[in-house]
Amino acid sequence: MQKLTRFEHQAQMIGRTDMLKIRSLSALCKSDIFLKCEFQNPGGSIKDRAAKQMVDDALASGALRPGMTIVEGTAGNTGIGLAVVAKAYGLNLLVVMPNDQTVEKTRMIGLHGATLHAVDPVPFKNPAHFYHTARRMAEENPDYWWANQFENTSNMRAHYSHTGPEIYQQLDGQVDILVSVSGTGGTIAGNSRYLKEQNAATEVWLADPDGSGSLEFLRSGEYKSQGSSMTEGIGIMRRVENFRQAQIDYAVNLPDSDLIAIADYVRREDGIVLGSSSALNVAAAFFAALQRPAGQRIVTFACDAGERSSSKLYNPDYLQQRGLDPQPKPIDALMRDYQASAHKVVKVTRDYRN
Repeated sequence: MQKLTRFEHQAQMIGRTDMLKIRSLSALCKSDIFLKCEFQNPGGSIKDRAAKQMVDDALASGALRPGMTIVEGTAGNTGIGLAVVAKAYGLNLLVVMPNDQTVEKTRMIGLHGATLHAVDPVPFKNPAHFYHTARRMAEENPDYWWANQFENTSNMRAHYSHTGPEIYQQLDGQVDILVSVSGTGGTIAGNSRYLKEQNAATEVWLADPDGSGSLEFLRSGEYKSQGSSMTEGIGIMRRVENFRQAQIDYAVNLPDSDLIAIADYVRREDGIVLGSSSALNVAAAFFAALQRPAGQRIVTFACDAGERSSSKLYNPDYLQQRGLDPQPKPIDALMRDYQASAHKVVKVTRDYRN
């Protein structure tokens, strides 16, 4: 194992995050909605877990060696997590990131000591896409190691080995529904596999934003999407190995207007400031609760802290530019919509893993 540096305590702090009950929404839906507080990780997001597992496994296998540079393409949080781990292990990091991500994430890359290579946001099929750019840079330099978070199943393993067991212990083994967004698929894959091994009756719900094709892929086998979302790094238009490992029962698509309503409500009622992907998680957890009898125990993730979405989700000017009403929909209206929207749920009946 790589000898750690004076920053080693940062990497050792990853994981073992608290569980918080969202009391306001739980009272409304008469089920308990719990939030795993992943913003408590030293890099501020759930991606710290995948970053550490990928680096640990690569060091153990010899694929990554002292003196090498880690290279990764990311929408932001994985890059920040890798920056924390790289500094702890005395490694360099080069992050390739689209230049349209929030300024909050962009700044954190540099503050944690990594080098940022910004690229224009382009479709995945374009060779200039951040994913292809990172892969190409790693292939051209023998001293670079490409983390490859989409296909590297150490990503999923971080949650199977750590996050899932933490959830199971914190909720005394009583988990009726797991709700998660998906970018690489690592979070929903690792947690769903672990929790279903403990109790096969646990339902797993995918929360999918506009602009992502994951829900349609689960429905029909084809990646099709409509619209776009303010969420960053959430949703995908291709099948990747981490997502292939997930065990998903249901999927629901929710628009950005719902994120605005949920984020505003829990901020005012519970003092919880959600990021955009976390707001999608919580909205989908609330939706799932309203499709089931009272008394469910539902868990989802605060993927990162709300300040990383302050320039978008909490910025009225930005919302208006996207054609969104900054004035949130009242929670009772949202609740009525959800209670009447069972038709929006996709029950996964096809094998999407092969």
